[in-house]
Amino acid sequence: MINRADLPEFVEIVEVGPRDGLQNEKSLVSVEDKVALVDQLSATGLSKIEVGSFVSPKWVPQMANSDQVLAQIKRHQNICYSALTPNLRGFEDAVDANVDEVAVFGAASESFTQKNINCSIAESLERFSPIFTEAKKRNIPVRGYVSCVLGCPYEGQISHQSVIDVCDSLLNMGCYQISLGDTIGVGTPLATQALLSAVLSRFPKEKIAMHFHDTYGQALANVLASLQQGIACFDASVAGLGGCPYAKGASGNLATEDLIYMLNNMQINTGVDLDLLIAAGQDISQKLQRLNNSKVGQACSS
Repeated sequence: MINRADLPEFVEIVEVGPRDGLQNEKSLVSVEDKVALVDQLSATGLSKIEVGSFVSPKWVPQMANSDQVLAQIKRHQNICYSALTPNLRGFEDAVDANVDEVAVFGAASESFTQKNINCSIAESLERFSPIFTEAKKRNIPVRGYVSCVLGCPYEGQISHQSVIDVCDSLLNMGCYQISLGDTIGVGTPLATQALLSAVLSRFPKEKIAMHFHDTYGQALANVLASLQQGIACFDASVAGLGGCPYAKGASGNLATEDLIYMLNNMQINTGVDLDLLIAAGQDISQKLQRLNNSKVGQACSS
């Protein structure tokens, strides 16, 4: 039985559609369309929007114009606009683009780290050290991502200790929060519960967020398992946009609309206007000429 009293009163949503969602699109998305998406999302009540990524355009061409997007969006004073930064050069470019926050990304899988950024886990963490040094000087918050926490496309099951070790390193370096990613969407509620039991035995729940992909349709069930463990921050992507270019078969992220619908009906506050969010998801899906991957979006457009 689900006891409402054991669940968070408020859940924060980190909207990753403009970055994690659009970076996996095969056709290039115009700066104009990206700006329109972020502006629509800004009007919904979301407090955090990941706008882009300052990675090499050779590897992620969709993110090549993140600086232009950040320059053109209509910023809201109460919204944190962030970007992914893999190294010091990316961090400096992000700062020049006036981001409010940056994110660094690691993985709990050695094989995935090699495939994704061509180095070991230890080497990937070493690369972040200059970012933390500069971020501290400039008082810019740093959020951390850990990929493959519930399974890896190359190694299969990942040990809880591997996840804890990477979290520990990132938190000690200066991350204010770690987002644990089920990158290929293989997690189930019991696996999620077991992972969080291990992680939360080491770290406060306020330091942990969850990032679910919906490859096998388990994302919302995994959110519920996380809520029951006290987690109150989730990443999600409008219209279920996204995937992982380095994880074969990984479908889109959990759709923000579906997450908000569930939370609303559980009397958990998010501060997000679902109708405005649905409209944003419909618009970007039409511009991309693709099916809206949000079940709620589909239901409300039929």
